[in-house]
Amino acid sequence: MKQLSSAFEKLNIPVSSETLSKFEKYMRLVLAWNEKVNLTAITEEDEFIQKHFIDSILCANFDEVKSADTVIDVGTGAGFPGVPLALVFPEKHFLLIDSTGKKIRILREILDALDVSRVTVLHARAEELARKEEYREKFDLCVSRAVANMTVLSGYCLPFVKPGGSFIAYKGPEVTKELAQAQPEIKRLGGKVKDIRKAALEGFGLDHSLVVIEKGECSSG
Repeated sequence: MKQLSSAFEKLNIPVSSETLSKFEKYMRLVLAWNEKVNLTAITEEDEFIQKHFIDSILCANFDEVKSADTVIDVGTGAGFPGVPLALVFPEKHFLLIDSTGKKIRILREILDALDVSRVTVLHARAEELARKEEYREKFDLCVSRAVANMTVLSGYCLPFVKPGGSFIAYKGPEVTKELAQAQPEIKRLGGKVKDIRKAALEGFGLDHSLVVIEKGECSSG
């Protein structure tokens, strides 16, 4: 896990050997399950560490992440970016949701094996869950690496964010075009684009842009 340890150093995030061991165990469990159920197309270990683990923690030194107590990961799949962030921040409360029940059942077993506390997983569709009072505007932070354009993703994610909270979307090279198209939906839901931060780790071949959207104190939709 030298590659992951190096990434943490470059991000100036302290991490224990115990946490690194959990990352390794997590990877082994995902890859073992992947032989039965399609969880990831990435099966080579170095690439897995780079594109799942390091990519997931790119926002870990953001103030919006460090200050959040409650985090929801929408479209978590095999647990990205939610589980890596939960391993880095064991004191925070995480809710990981996905619309595929099989993935959630596997993820629940993986988390039990990792003995990770303060992480809940839920089989749910974001657009339906966000209508429920116990989830709507209840989270300091929403993160998502889900494959959806910014208009759709904002509609899924911003309703979960508390007024004053943030939504961070992991996006690719089309981010500027997507954001231009998504502005009406972002505004309708009380959001405002605060920043677009490029992956700032040299030598890891990551090209994600991290879109940081703030939720205003008053929102609609």
